[in-house]
Amino acid sequence: MMLVGNQRGGARDLAVHLMKPENEHIELYELRGFAAQSLAGALNEAYALSRGTKCRQFLYSLSVNPPEKARVATTDFIKAIDRAEMALGLDGQSRAIVFHEKKGRRHAHVVWSRIDVETMKAVPLPFTKRKLVELTRDLFVEHGWKMPDGLIDPARRNPRNFTLAEWQHAKRQGKDPRAIKAALQDAWTLSDSPAALKAALDERGFKLARGHRRAFVVIDHNLEVYALHKWLGLKVRDVRERLGKVELPSVDNAKAQMARDMKNALDRIADDVTQRHTKAAERFEARRTALVARQRKQRAALRKRHAEREALENKLRQSRFRKGLSGLWDRLRGEHRKTANFNAREAERALKRDRDELDRLISHQLAERQRLRLYKYRLSEGFERTRAVLAQDRQRYERGPEP
Repeated sequence: MMLVGNQRGGARDLAVHLMKPENEHIELYELRGFAAQSLAGALNEAYALSRGTKCRQFLYSLSVNPPEKARVATTDFIKAIDRAEMALGLDGQSRAIVFHEKKGRRHAHVVWSRIDVETMKAVPLPFTKRKLVELTRDLFVEHGWKMPDGLIDPARRNPRNFTLAEWQHAKRQGKDPRAIKAALQDAWTLSDSPAALKAALDERGFKLARGHRRAFVVIDHNLEVYALHKWLGLKVRDVRERLGKVELPSVDNAKAQMARDMKNALDRIADDVTQRHTKAAERFEARRTALVARQRKQRAALRKRHAEREALENKLRQSRFRKGLSGLWDRLRGEHRKTANFNAREAERALKRDRDELDRLISHQLAERQRLRLYKYRLSEGFERTRAVLAQDRQRYERGPEP
């Protein structure tokens, strides 16, 4: 069942929407924890309760949609709703359940009040999307339904087609038994023949092989072996009936082929990393060149301002000397010498001011270039670290399966 939910307000609008007569059948299945006997009255109660808090999105609305051709019992709907309630942390909260039937399909809507009546605070709802996606996957696996493409975890897709990011994500995630079971169950559900099963498993990064004692096994990209019947929750004879006497490689041969495939996949990823590093280095060099050009312009502009200011200040200093008889009189009285000494000290201070200003600019520009070099170092270090990890993985596949 697809589970999609969101926090919201608008109690009246939601009640009107859920009871619209455009559906072929509408059933108000449950009102739990409300005094009202109608959906509008119940959601209005939730709104009134929220007025005692600062919470505006005081409702949590969830839609529960089975696959188009699935026929799901009401009890299964309620079980799924109860599991969602526990996963979200809304257990014990007042809720309403409405069933809709339209165009031959039945689905459910659930609305919870988020306000805890004891604390008068809204129940926090962190990571709701992730929790609902995980529960949705579990429900599809448990019911044996075909998994929608949007629900297929990247770590369960064919690792031979991984990008670098997908490969790194799969390594971080490690071996997730739920993901393995879901992938195998999905492939089994989709397949109606041995050839179809082999293709479905191959799309998900598994190879079908014949194990000991005529058992069927699958090999994953880590060269691990899984007994197919155990992971499907079936008996050996059930799997044999589906697969019959299909020609399959031995476990050792399947492992060797998977190792070759993965080595080739890692070579492709490593080439992609090299290309990305080259492009990143080109972008860095372009940034460095642009930065140096901009800094040169800044220094040239500063030196020009200094020269213009120096010319004005020199003109001001010269204007302090009187001319003609007044100037001669100043020389006789020693005033000319005093003015000259004052101008010299002022010129020295101006020179120091200009040098300090230039030094500050140079210091700032050096810091800019150092940050850029540090960025290049970290970038290169990251690429080299990635190459080293890919090389280790590649060597593991080059050595092949352990005897």
